[in-house]
Amino acid sequence: MPKPSKPALRVVSAEAEVYDLMRAPTTTAERVQRLQQEARALAVEQIESLETLLLQAAATAKEIAGGGDAYPVGAREIASRLAEDLPSRAGNLKMIVSRTA
Repeated sequence: MPKPSKPALRVVSAEAEVYDLMRAPTTTAERVQRLQQEARALAVEQIESLETLLLQAAATAKEIAGGGDAYPVGAREIASRLAEDLPSRAGNLKMIVSRTA
């Protein structure tokens, strides 16, 4: 069973500011920029969630691959391949996100 994950913490750049939701943006361009930043942040969160799910799936696949005769041979073989492949895929996602963050 996977260990409980730690809360997702992010380092925020010094230029980051808290946005006052009660204050309207001074220009449309500023509003567009703020919305784009929010969209990028949400995209990163979703990719990080996918990374976590891939690692959980890899752990489950490893259990199935090592489960012996209780599992059909074909299922064990597929699970074995997934257990090998998924962690590297999750690592690739992590690397991509770290380059863009």
